[in-house]
Amino acid sequence: MMEHWQSMILRDLLRVEHGFAFKGEYFADSGHYVVLTPGNFYEEGGFKLRPGKDRFYLGEIPERYILSKGSMIVAMTEQAEGLLGSPAIMPESDRYLHNQRLGLVRPIERWADLRFLYYLFNTNVVREQIRNSSSGAKVRHTSPERIYGTKVLVPGIAIQRKIAAILTAYDDLIEVNKRRIALLEKMAEELYREWFVRLRFPGYQKTRFVKGVPEGWPFDVGRAFFDHVKGKSYASHEISDEDGTCFFITLKSFHRRGGYRKEGLKYFSGSYKDGQSVEAGDVVMAVTDMTQDRAVVGEVARIPKLHGKKSVISLDVIRLMPKNMSTTFLYSYMRYSGFANYIKEYANGANVLHLKPDLIGKQRLLFPPAELRDQFSSLVEPFYQEIDALEEANGVLTKTRDLLLPRLISGKLSVEDLDIQFPPSMQETTAEQESLLEARRA
Repeated sequence: MMEHWQSMILRDLLRVEHGFAFKGEYFADSGHYVVLTPGNFYEEGGFKLRPGKDRFYLGEIPERYILSKGSMIVAMTEQAEGLLGSPAIMPESDRYLHNQRLGLVRPIERWADLRFLYYLFNTNVVREQIRNSSSGAKVRHTSPERIYGTKVLVPGIAIQRKIAAILTAYDDLIEVNKRRIALLEKMAEELYREWFVRLRFPGYQKTRFVKGVPEGWPFDVGRAFFDHVKGKSYASHEISDEDGTCFFITLKSFHRRGGYRKEGLKYFSGSYKDGQSVEAGDVVMAVTDMTQDRAVVGEVARIPKLHGKKSVISLDVIRLMPKNMSTTFLYSYMRYSGFANYIKEYANGANVLHLKPDLIGKQRLLFPPAELRDQFSSLVEPFYQEIDALEEANGVLTKTRDLLLPRLISGKLSVEDLDIQFPPSMQETTAEQESLLEARRA
């Protein structure tokens, strides 16, 4: 019932602690402790690592700035549009560092549940107030005092925990599916490397090798094995982050070092040729790169199931079409053989790297025979089908959670009479935080 909800300001519910100014001279490209920045937040809330971009710290670290599992941090600087006020929950202890551009949120335990606060910070009501009270022209900043003035409507702590439990259950399922996807991708990679890098394919004991290469394997230019189609050039008014007649596959659709990145999907409203449209399972390659370390150019992605609209590739992307082999094998070859590391060295340009698509088809490549390609594809294709199914399931879970969140947080959907079991992650986090607190008191 809404009569149990109170109008409050965030000062009544929490405290925000500034991070530490870690010294740049101790930053490194590898190590144990990761220095977190606003770049480790999703705009919609949530924590992400950035392989190849995260910085590590090798200097002395005050213990209070080593974050524990279940801690909540919030972005105090808007490094990218929509990030200001974005929250994240730490996935593990003794790994991540509380940097100065982040705020550590501590609930006032009598009044607030930490997980409830996490979801509260993911609402438009809170984010808009934080943004409107921020300072800075080009880069917006907030502060604990500005955050404290944010007005909210909250229930008692028992109801807060019920709401948090419902939403956390969705996030836990999404996370489990992500781990299963990562495992399936690793299985596909390991099988490819076992057969075609370490050359322990079925029947290798009876195969004759000449200078380390299996005798009889086809060795030819790339265009003997695949064709390519260039993507669509576009005007800025034809693309959008929100709506259009087609999905648009751009450089933002690629993870660093390869693979499809769903967060980068754009929308397109212009005209295109049939060959520039792609379907689930198609293989695309990035031929432009704006990263300094060539992390995207030459890398491939496999198009997932995208419902409701056609998908079109941009001019920065080409579609690879296999000849006499499955898209499953072609993707695996391009992703795991090391070809990307080789071909990206042909990209050139001052600020933006460009790779000529015709160069890709001119490279001489060694492929296994058709029988072995087909045998590999028959084993790996179920992995990719399961990945597609899990990605679809996560899409449904995410959409459902996002529909529930504003209704639960606002009290429009009552949970007062529901008997809710708390998900394991909430129980584990509470137990670990209590254990760490006791250890520090000792």
